[in-house]
Amino acid sequence: MKRDPDSVAPSASIFGRLAWWAGRTEDAVLAVALLLMALIPVVELVGRTWFSAGIAGATEYLRHLTLWIGFLGAMLATREGKHLKIAAAVDWLPPRAGRIVDCLGAFISAVVCTALFGASLELVVAEAPALPIWTVKIIPEFIDSWLDPFGLFEGGGLTTIGGWIPIWVAEAVMPFGFAVMAVRFVLLVSKRTWVRTLVGLCLPAMVLLPILSAASASQLVLPGLVLLVVAAVLGTPVFILLGGAALLLFWGDGVTVAAIPAEMYRIVASPIFPTIPLFTLAGFILSEAEHASERLVGVFKAVFGWIPGGLAVAATLLCAFFTTFTGASGVTILALGGLLLPMLLKGGFKKSFSIGLLTSTGSLGLLLPPSLVVILYGIIAHVPIIDLFKAGLIPGCLLIAPVCLACMWQGFKTGTGRGRFLPKEAASAIWIAKWEVIMPILVLGLIFGGFCTLVEASAVLVVYALTAETFIYRNLSLQVIATMLVKCAVLVGGVLIILGTAMGLTSYLVDAQVPMHVAAWVTKHFQTKWLFLLALNGGLIIVGCLMDIYSALIVVVPLILPMAEPFGIHHAHLGIIFLANLQLGYLTPPVGMNLFLASFRFERPLATVSRDALLFFFMMAAVVLLITYVPWMTVGVLELLK
Repeated sequence: MKRDPDSVAPSASIFGRLAWWAGRTEDAVLAVALLLMALIPVVELVGRTWFSAGIAGATEYLRHLTLWIGFLGAMLATREGKHLKIAAAVDWLPPRAGRIVDCLGAFISAVVCTALFGASLELVVAEAPALPIWTVKIIPEFIDSWLDPFGLFEGGGLTTIGGWIPIWVAEAVMPFGFAVMAVRFVLLVSKRTWVRTLVGLCLPAMVLLPILSAASASQLVLPGLVLLVVAAVLGTPVFILLGGAALLLFWGDGVTVAAIPAEMYRIVASPIFPTIPLFTLAGFILSEAEHASERLVGVFKAVFGWIPGGLAVAATLLCAFFTTFTGASGVTILALGGLLLPMLLKGGFKKSFSIGLLTSTGSLGLLLPPSLVVILYGIIAHVPIIDLFKAGLIPGCLLIAPVCLACMWQGFKTGTGRGRFLPKEAASAIWIAKWEVIMPILVLGLIFGGFCTLVEASAVLVVYALTAETFIYRNLSLQVIATMLVKCAVLVGGVLIILGTAMGLTSYLVDAQVPMHVAAWVTKHFQTKWLFLLALNGGLIIVGCLMDIYSALIVVVPLILPMAEPFGIHHAHLGIIFLANLQLGYLTPPVGMNLFLASFRFERPLATVSRDALLFFFMMAAVVLLITYVPWMTVGVLELLK
């Protein structure tokens, strides 16, 4: 199911050579786009600060580069078979049944992508009235009024980017991306030509669905949703579940499905979204640089290694440091797990404790700046991001503290780490890794000092990290940089395509007034604020273990905001509660995402990993309850720092 185009030479056939060169071109375009995304804000910042002149239309360039990186990265994720899934591959099925499930999943994925291709084409055609009639301009008359709240068509809409690129040219990546993904899902389904042909021939049938009568379409909603859920449980990508559900619900209500790509465009091309690929790229630079992890391990060992269990404490803090940059993507477990596990075992820690520790620390640091999920929550909930960062300082540290205490207790039991603190050793380790140690200080200074925007701070961090690792430490070659950029694009594309499709589903829920109905039900059945918060904690933990944090943010946040309003819960406090519970959901047996990732990384059964992480789950759950019921930790600190 998964291919690595970098590991194979082009086939001798003409089609093989064309496919190989197309893959190389695709990788190169994405690499250049990511580098441009980092360079444009830095050039804009320097020009504005020292020369009183910047890049005209820089914000629009960045917004639409994000859109292109999102869709081209999603195409790569399809090619590599690396889309985020709720469940792992169904290896427990007999081979023949497994092949049937693969075919079903590929067919459903291809069908949903084909339908989204048609919906995206409607949007592009509506934005480009000069296109010929054969482009299937089947746009209902009410599309303008439907899309007007998003600001796309008001007063003629945004027609150009930077004053010279037509807006529909940038939007064209959406239908193009969905078309390529549909084809790739078909090609990945089987090596047998007749299977691919059979699946491919079914796709044209999707043309009929948008023109079904409202009555017949509504009858497809429930069985279609059930089929999508079953497919997701069997390993179909998350974005297929979300996008397919949005398509079915819009069709069932007789509403144009062009609203889905319109919402995707609105959220992915928002001004703050470039921080997602940029901070992710900064994390990749640290994880891919040959000796960066070792230098940082040396720093934390020198500073904390003298205390009982200091080696495990150092591993905890290092993972939290990485997670603040990489977000809840699993990069921390996958990138550092292979380095830290042998170190902990060699230091005398039990294997079960070490794996449980590394599994739980894969999501620590999510509340601390410059966490991507904090930024994303602020965008969706319309909460000042700086306020969220300030409110998350104490809760973020409190979630790390009990893990460190458990490490120290384990150190007392095993007799590891007892010794003296050596200032010279610590100073030497910090000096060796000084260019990496200064990174969080640089970001925090830029953000809280008001020297630049959040996007510009993330771009400065990328340029700084790339310069330090390439020219000072000389740990990154051109080949490694190219491979790293493609890996980053795959991850970013997989995340952004989920955010986009989830936003389409959220659009339907909001239009159907689902949040209002849920809020009314909650107000009726939960009479006190404390009972509501307890129920909210339980519900969010379930959401966190069943959904990835990015789609949960898009889908669930609009639901809980009106629910919390009658109880007078502070907006920043609610945000920290939300993110802390989702972080805990990543450890919730049996389907928490960190459990799957650790099982894969450490080659250990899922049930065993779940048992190893159980102690850390209960400790973090206690902290989450403390954060929930002591609002001073968020609201009080926020007021003090104003």
